[in-house]
Amino acid sequence: MSAAISIKQISKNYGALQALDEVSLEIQQGEFFGLLGPNGAGKTTLISILAGLVTADKGHASIMGADVQSHFRNARRSLGVVPQELVFDPFFTVRETLQFQSGYFGIQNNDAWIDEIMAHLDLTSKADSNMRSLSGGMKRRVLVAQALVHRPPVIILDEPTAGVDVELRQSLWQFISRLNQDGHTIVLTTHYLEEAEALCQRIAMLKQGKIVALDTTANLLSRYGSVKKDGEGKTDLEDVFVNIMSGNAL
Repeated sequence: MSAAISIKQISKNYGALQALDEVSLEIQQGEFFGLLGPNGAGKTTLISILAGLVTADKGHASIMGADVQSHFRNARRSLGVVPQELVFDPFFTVRETLQFQSGYFGIQNNDAWIDEIMAHLDLTSKADSNMRSLSGGMKRRVLVAQALVHRPPVIILDEPTAGVDVELRQSLWQFISRLNQDGHTIVLTTHYLEEAEALCQRIAMLKQGKIVALDTTANLLSRYGSVKKDGEGKTDLEDVFVNIMSGNAL
């Protein structure tokens, strides 16, 4: 069985800036995987390469066995991405937006699945509302729905709960956790480290374009637990993250 995501020695430069430096990583099918790092670490560049929006200078990447460059169509059909930015078409309703997104993938008669997605994301009451009229949190819900509308086996969530209320965050994670239990591979980037600790089975940490830590969440907590500054209490993922990024990890 091929990996859900395979990344081999990916490098990317923007002029003098090296955004990614020979990153290699495999994410297995069915994993809930965390990709963490400070701003500028290279997370968004890596996601953009997987989505086919950016071309790597070196290396190869594939989604469900399909190379993101040479077999773009197959790779893109297997991937759903929720971007950080609130990108939307202001001329359509929520339902029309999701219907058009279905059409981009050649999917017809998708209304039952669209209705189910909207129900889980509490968008049903906004189905006929124009996208311009929605709050920022509601727009982000639509972005999640767009990423799921073609039922991709691999879903990348790039800061999906940034700026949303607690109620949405909880309902979103319940829905995403259910998708993961049904076999979908989930890749999460977030600055809410308690989310990553609670949800992710394995975590990779990026710093200046390089992977500086890669292990199960439990092993990271156990391995770096002794470096908690006050020496007392339970070490959480935030402590681990700070110590790895600062170079204080054992």
